[in-house]
Amino acid sequence: MPDSIQDKLNLLQDLIKSAQSQGADAADALFAEGTSLSLSWRMGEVEQLERSEGMDLGLRVFVGKSQAIVSSSDIGKRALSELVERAVAMAKSVPEDPFAGLADPDQLATEFTDFDMFDPSEPSTDELTEAARTAEEAGLAVAGVSNSEGAHASFSQSSIAFAASNGFAHTYQRSRHSLSASMLAGQGTGMERDYDYTGAVWAEDLQSPEAIGRSAGERAVKRLNPKKAKTQQVPVVFDNRAARSLVGHLSSAINGSSIARGTSFLKDKMGQDIFAPGVTIVDDPHRIRGLRSAAFDDEGLPTQRRNVIDNGKLTTWFLDLRSARQLGLQSTGHAGRGVSSPPSPGASNLYLQAGSLSVEDLIKDIKAGFLVTELIGMGVNTVTGDYSRGASGFWIENGQIAHPVSEVTVAGHLSDMFKSLTPADDLEFLYGVDAPTVRIDGMTLAGS
Repeated sequence: MPDSIQDKLNLLQDLIKSAQSQGADAADALFAEGTSLSLSWRMGEVEQLERSEGMDLGLRVFVGKSQAIVSSSDIGKRALSELVERAVAMAKSVPEDPFAGLADPDQLATEFTDFDMFDPSEPSTDELTEAARTAEEAGLAVAGVSNSEGAHASFSQSSIAFAASNGFAHTYQRSRHSLSASMLAGQGTGMERDYDYTGAVWAEDLQSPEAIGRSAGERAVKRLNPKKAKTQQVPVVFDNRAARSLVGHLSSAINGSSIARGTSFLKDKMGQDIFAPGVTIVDDPHRIRGLRSAAFDDEGLPTQRRNVIDNGKLTTWFLDLRSARQLGLQSTGHAGRGVSSPPSPGASNLYLQAGSLSVEDLIKDIKAGFLVTELIGMGVNTVTGDYSRGASGFWIENGQIAHPVSEVTVAGHLSDMFKSLTPADDLEFLYGVDAPTVRIDGMTLAGS
C-alpha cells in the first residue's frame, strides 16, 4: 500500500504511463482510501458498531474518442498490470464518444487553497458511545416521549489522489462527523416519531448531543394527535429541513447532463427570472469547512463560487467537460466521479441564501396555511416540473401554529413554486445542500 501522498501520485502516474505504452492516447487515474466508524445506540446499549477501512483505484483510458474504466481494490503489481491491459483492450472495443476526453492543460487548476476540509483527530469508540448515549438520554427525558428509535454517531475520513496524462496531479483529504437521534411519542396507533441531526467537517462544529436529543424528543411530542386537513389552496411553508429538497430539485434541473439531453423543465430558461427578485442560490466550493469544498473538480479544473440564481435569475448550468462540449460551452468545474464511473456534473456546497424575515414574520399574515416538516415519497418530475409529495406538519391559523397535521399531499409546479418562494432567515449549514424556511403561496393541499 502506498505510504505517502507522493507514493499515491507516483502509483497513478506509473499506471498512466503503462496504459499509454500499451496504446492509450490519454488516461487518468483516481485513488481513494478511507476509514469510517459508526455506532448505533438504543435503549441504553450499543445496538451496532461498524468500522471499515478500504482503498480503491480506478483507471480511465482513451483510445481516440473511445473510453473505458476499470477499477480494483487490489493494488498488487500483477493486479495492476492486468487492470491496465483490460482497460486498454476495452477502450479499443467500445463505440466512440465524440464528447469524451481530458481537459486541455491550460484549463487545469493551478491554485490549491486549503479550505480546512480535514479534521485529523479520529474519535474513539468510547467517544462515539458517549455522544449517542447522551443524545438518547436527553430525548427520553422530554415529557411525552415514550420510546426511542436510537441515536447514531459516525465519523469518516478519506484521502484522494488524482492524476492524468495532461499533467494534472494532486491530492486532498476530507473528514465528516455526524450525530442524530430519533424519538417516539405517544402509544399504539397514535405514536409519532421525529428526529434531529447535526453534521460537520470538524467535530468541534457539531451541535451538542444534549441539544440533538432534546430537539428530537420535543419534535416528536409536538406531532401528537394530528388532525386531517381539507383539500384547498393555501400558503405552504417548508421548514428548513424540508426546504432543502427544493434546492435539490433545482440542482437536478440545471444539471448539464439533463440540459444536454433536453430532459429538464428549465432547459430553455438560461438568463431568465425563475425565482422572485431578491432570491439568491449559491454554489460555494470554497466555503471554509464546507462538507463538499474543493479547489478543483474531479477533472482537475478549478472551482469557483457562483450565484446559480442571482436576484431571481438563472445564471449557469452545472457542467463537466462532456456536458459542456455537448452544449458548446465551457465546463463550470462541477465534475464529480468515483473510481468506477466517468465524471458527471453536480453541485458542491449549494444553498438558498437566507432572507431578512424571521420565521414568525414569514407566517404572521397567514390566515390559514400549512407548515411542512416532513416530506414523503418522490413525486417530483424535473422533466415536466410537476410536483406532488406526501407531507406532514402543522396547521397555521391567524399567523400561529395551531395543531399537527398528517396524511396530506402538497402539489404544484416547480416553476410557479420557485417564482413565489420567500426565504426566512434561519439558514443552517448541515447537509451540503441547505436552505432556510421558505414560504410558497398558492399551492394545492390535498387532504380529506
